[in-house]
Amino acid sequence: MSEQNNENHEPRREYTEAELAEMSRDEKMRLGLALDDVELAEYHDRWPVEGTRAERRAERAVAAWFALAGLSALAFIAVFLFWPWEYQSPDDEQAHFIYSLYNPLIGFFLGLSILAVGVGVVLYQKKFIPEEVAVQQRHDGHGSDEVDRQTTAALLADAGSRSGIARRSMIKRTAGFGVGAFGAGAGVYALGGLVRDPWGEEGQESLLHTGWAPEQGEKTYLRRDTGDAHDVSLVRPEDIDAGGFETVFPFRESMRHDEEELISSMRKGDAPVMLIRLRPDAMPVKRKGQEDFNYGDFYAYSKICTHLGCPTSLFEQQTGRLLCPCHQSQFDVINTYAKPVFGPATRALPQLPITVDEDGYFVATRDFIEPVGPAYWERRS
Repeated sequence: MSEQNNENHEPRREYTEAELAEMSRDEKMRLGLALDDVELAEYHDRWPVEGTRAERRAERAVAAWFALAGLSALAFIAVFLFWPWEYQSPDDEQAHFIYSLYNPLIGFFLGLSILAVGVGVVLYQKKFIPEEVAVQQRHDGHGSDEVDRQTTAALLADAGSRSGIARRSMIKRTAGFGVGAFGAGAGVYALGGLVRDPWGEEGQESLLHTGWAPEQGEKTYLRRDTGDAHDVSLVRPEDIDAGGFETVFPFRESMRHDEEELISSMRKGDAPVMLIRLRPDAMPVKRKGQEDFNYGDFYAYSKICTHLGCPTSLFEQQTGRLLCPCHQSQFDVINTYAKPVFGPATRALPQLPITVDEDGYFVATRDFIEPVGPAYWERRS
């Protein structure tokens, strides 16, 4: 049936721009329907009589959903930016409860905003867009020409005009508010994770500084891992034999009674350091500008491999090489100040400057002077 209609369909007439310009919107709408073989069985306004109570109720209902969308989006932005999001221990029940609401509130308000925008749009279509029943014959399509574009625009304009959107200022304002606030919320959600916390205290860039950086004049001790985060065991020179080594972590006295800091300082990826005591007969070559980073036979190097961040947890006493067991990179501590001599790593292990304080404990005199771990795009080498 459709193929027969397609064969009997008269060729399209070409309309000039002058002819199209002389047509009214209603004439263009009917022309567009005729060109697309559309027959309107029914086409009438939802509200033939303007200003009725029922129409005003419908308008308020649509506006209420858009207003709800805007308020929900603003609430989402407020929660995302200002709600306490940092972890709180269950020991403080009230603080932990408030912290635990962060993700649920974000999901609730963002979801409610999306839902309200959708319901508002659907409700507007059902209450105000003209109701129609149309029948269209199927035929082969073709590219849109100027006639198609103008008649389609006339159809959309007619639907908008009949819906009364021009005189429904309350719906326009609330729709603009709801959609605009939702867009702002979506932007905050997308970009918020890329921006540093503007309300937090200014801190040091994590890629350039580690837990060994001095804070408020406190000493940063070298601490061994005993398996118990609460057991603070500091390292002295006599604790390590010649040719031996030990993995150490940063510790400051302000951490002693802070359980979270005690655990965090040993779990941070840039914290582990290999404290090595070279044999007395070793004659290590020191790197330019780092001649005073060692303390006697003791040298401290980052344990994080400069290839892919694996732990360089093996040390050969005879050759003075640190080994990464994952990808077999080898770093010569004696002859090339921990530069790689084998394997895929390309940069030397950063050296931590150390000394011994008046009580005989190892301390770091400053942070690493270069980033630890693998290279990243901001690095020049």
